[in-house]
Amino acid sequence: MKKELSAIEAKYEAQKIAFGPMYFQSVVALRDLGILQYISENRKGVSIDKIIENVNVSEYGVTLLLEAAEILGVVEIENEIVKISKVGFFLLKDEMTRVNMNFMKDVCYQGASHMTESIVNGKPEGLKELGSWPTIYEGLSILPEPAKTSWFEFDHYYSDNAFPDALKIVFAKKPKLLFDIGGNTGKWSFACCDHDADVRIKILDLPVQLNVARANATERGLLGRIDFHAIDLLDTTQKIPQGADVIWMSQFLDCFSKEQIVAILENAFQAASENTTLYILEPFFDNQNYPAAHYSLVATSLYFTIMANGNSKMYRIGVMKELVGQAGFEVVNTYPLIGDSYHTILECRKKA
Repeated sequence: MKKELSAIEAKYEAQKIAFGPMYFQSVVALRDLGILQYISENRKGVSIDKIIENVNVSEYGVTLLLEAAEILGVVEIENEIVKISKVGFFLLKDEMTRVNMNFMKDVCYQGASHMTESIVNGKPEGLKELGSWPTIYEGLSILPEPAKTSWFEFDHYYSDNAFPDALKIVFAKKPKLLFDIGGNTGKWSFACCDHDADVRIKILDLPVQLNVARANATERGLLGRIDFHAIDLLDTTQKIPQGADVIWMSQFLDCFSKEQIVAILENAFQAASENTTLYILEPFFDNQNYPAAHYSLVATSLYFTIMANGNSKMYRIGVMKELVGQAGFEVVNTYPLIGDSYHTILECRKKA
């Protein structure tokens, strides 16, 4: 059980929320100005005067940011000597934290002020801060920098770690033709080609995304093994073609509402034969080993609200299994938390 907070403690927690955006930006500045890195390089501690001398930031700026960092537990200050804390170390060195911070700063921060409008209107009203697309997916290949780099780093971080174990699962039965639904830049398809020299791939995605995937495939000399099929899966008149041994959806269905997911899975159902295997890879927020992952995934749902499309989210594993069943599939195997990633794979077949 959680300890019940006193009124004083609860009020303090409320202030953390109230001033959260300001403190977030103070840590970003501490990192980007090189102050946190300099403190980290002096593990035994360094004086505030020495920091000011070496980071090319004014006394005012250094003092201001260190006061905020001390409040947050990012640094420890005693007798004017500053040391980096464990929290500061993770902010500086941990890849998950770096990717998440850059994603929040470059992709979501300005748009977050449109949260209320987004929920009321069911549209990503914060997306206007980056471009004039109806959803972020139409604009991924032309996002302004640094948002584009931060978006793709975030997306790949939460998928690439799963690839080695996912490949073993998907290729256990030696599929000859794999459909990569929502293939994005093509990273999964290229991994499949590296893993199995005989497999053929068809990437299905929006035209703007296929342009990027095709360019990447050309660069790798894979055009003889990878085909491209333009499709808008929100248009129910556009059908997934038949003939695949495997239909693969990696971090794809969380981009849609429950109703849209069922429609997409029904589309996959009409494309699948009794021998087709559908694999769904998702980071279900209630199927995580560590609170940091749970916390990050729930926050990612808020990104979907304000920036992506206004109606999707990260799902509980039980909810996704229910949607799979509504579309006519059954989950025949569940592979939880594969490898070192945050992902579960649902292996699905058409119901008998």
